[in-house]
Formats: sequence, C-alpha cells, structure tokens
Amino acid sequence: MAKEFVKVVLKSGKDQSLLRFHPWVFSGAIKEMYGKPAEGDMVKVYSNQDRFLAMGHYQIGSIAIRIVSFEDVEPDYDFWKSKIESAWNLRKKIGFENNPETNVFRLIHAEGDGMPGLIVDFYNGTAVMQTHSIGMHLIREELVKALQEVMGDHLKAIYNKSEKTLPFKAQVKSEDGYLFGGPDVSGAHEVLEHGLRFKVDWENGQKTGFFVDQRENRKLVQDFSKGRDVLNMFCYTGGFSFYAMQGGAKSVHSVDASATAIELTDENVELNFPGDQRHKSTVIDGFEYLKDIKDTYDLIILDPPAFAKHRNALTQALKGYKRINTRAFEQIRKGGILFTFSCSQVVSKEKFREAVFSAAAISGRKVRILHQMSQPVDHPVDIYHPESEYLKGLVLYVE
Repeated sequence: MAKEFVKVVLKSGKDQSLLRFHPWVFSGAIKEMYGKPAEGDMVKVYSNQDRFLAMGHYQIGSIAIRIVSFEDVEPDYDFWKSKIESAWNLRKKIGFENNPETNVFRLIHAEGDGMPGLIVDFYNGTAVMQTHSIGMHLIREELVKALQEVMGDHLKAIYNKSEKTLPFKAQVKSEDGYLFGGPDVSGAHEVLEHGLRFKVDWENGQKTGFFVDQRENRKLVQDFSKGRDVLNMFCYTGGFSFYAMQGGAKSVHSVDASATAIELTDENVELNFPGDQRHKSTVIDGFEYLKDIKDTYDLIILDPPAFAKHRNALTQALKGYKRINTRAFEQIRKGGILFTFSCSQVVSKEKFREAVFSAAAISGRKVRILHQMSQPVDHPVDIYHPESEYLKGLVLYVE
C-alpha cells in the first residue's frame, strides 16, 4: 500500500520557482495544506491548478519545504542510496578516489547534490555528517546504511555532528557521536591536502572539523607567498599558514581569538615544518590585532567566520566586512596582496564586493582585482539554486 503524504497547494503564481527547479518553497507561498505535517515529514507540493510539482521535507520557518525530487516517486531507501551513489560517482570522476595527495573532501553538499539539509565531509576514511533539517535527521539511519553500502572499504567510520546544526524551533535534540565505527587510534584524525598534513578535530572543532571548502584558495596563497611577510587572520587551525610557508614566505603569523585553534595550528605547523622559526601564532581578537600593524605585512588573509547566518543580520554583516577590510587596506604595505573572503550564504557576491569596494575607498588606496574565488569542485552549485554558491573571495593588489 502506497504511503500517504500531506498535500501542499501553492498560491497562484507561486509555482514559478519550482517550475525552474529551485529547491525551496517559502512559507508565504503556501495557500493550503491538506493535513498537518510534522516537522521533517515528506510532503507533496502542487500548483494552484492542482498540478504535481515536487516532493520535499516540511520544516517550520521561512523555508517551509526543501525539495528532494521533482518527480512523483517513493522516497524509500533505494531513493536515498541512489542520491549518495550519484554524489560519490561525481567525486570519483573529479579525482578524489584513492588520491595519494588529498584524502579530505566534501562527499555530499546539500542542495548541490540534491539532498537539502545534509552535509557529509570525508576525512581519510571517516565521514562526518551534519543534518541541518529535521527531515534528514529522521532518516539518518538509512543514510548511514546507504553510505556504508556505497563507499564500501573506503569508509571506516561515520560521525554524526548535528547537535548544533538542527533547527532550534523543532525542539529536537541530537547527540554527537559515532553512528558506525569509532575513532581510529592509528591516526585517522590526520589527513592530507595537496600533500600537506593536518590534524583534524571533528568531535570538538568548528563545522565538521576543517574548512574543506578553502582547499584551492589555500593553494593560491602558496603561489603568492614567496618572499612575503604573511598574516593569516582568523586562522582557525592554520590552513592558509602552511601553504604560505610551503610557498616560501619570509614570515607567517597566525592569529585567532581561540586558544584551542592556535594550539592545533602550532601542532599542524610542527607536523609539516618542524622547528621552522618563520611561524608565530597569537591568541587575540582579530579586529584588535589589525589596529596597529602598519607596514608589517605584504600579504594578508582575511577569512572570518560567517558574519551573517540569517538574512536579518545582513546589514550588520556588511558593516563588519567593510570595517575589517578597511583595517587591512590601511595597514598593508604598498604592493601588498589581500586575500579576503565571505562564507555567509545570505551575503551575495555583489554585496560582498560592494563592502570591499567601500573599504578600499575609505582607505584611499588604489586596489586592483587579481582573482575572484569561490568554493572547489567537491562543493558543486546546483545551477537552479545560486544560493549554494556561498563562498566568495577576492585576491587584491594594493598600491
């Protein structure tokens, strides 16, 4: 017997985004619901003319439904397994299977892989899973089973790190912990990226433990670092710092407000460059550090945490980006290179650039764009969902 789903009917004209395959339905677009879906339930979406449009997980909030299929199908175990197979096949085709230089990558990128609300990062045999929707949280056991079947011997453990990512309105609690396997005492917490070694703390670290999305941008820093004095602001575990050292930087200073992050940065430096005196780390607030370092550095990396996680924080976020980039423009040496980023999804590429342009104007420096950066290939962007291109970056030459 086929499963019954709550029917959601949209207001007249509100079906256009789904007809263009955008995977979100906003609460304001809903005309009527035939039934009372619980948080995380799968529902069917219809136009005002009773035309089937899509299926997705229902959720309390502005984004009411996250679409998982534009076909009228049964979202059973085989359905989810096929999506994970598709994601893994893409990663294999772009070179992440048995890669001797890099064994950390994003395996599932939410909407970019047709699985809104689910992030899975792969760390040298351990998959770290984050559910950002109740719908994905409720099927976590199916996802774990499918990941094991699809990945086979590549997968040694699955760690669930969703305690802080589930929507708070749902009042559903999730405890972080291993859903399959466990910590590997032989060193699974150490990974390789472009041949450099990193210790990753997925149990206690930010996000899934490492900023997987900056891999190619870190490599670009390496290309610009030779002979330069480098400042890595908001360094977290030091990723950009090691690439700068690899690229022949004269000195590299790593700065973060977290003592734990700096401790891991120092460990990672020692892993790759034991005894190297070029590196120095400091625990201090980033804005404070940027106050009085004029002409100390000729390459500065600004990779702050997301200043805006929600649209209502957008204005303050843009002020934050303008303020911190102004400081960097004022302090950097003539002929310096500034790498500046935003990882806030609600800050568009255009808005971020406007904030940086304003900062340049306030500083009075002549600034040219050398590169425009985004996320790497294992963070694919659904062409119908431009919001999944969340990482923005600029490489700037400052005279």
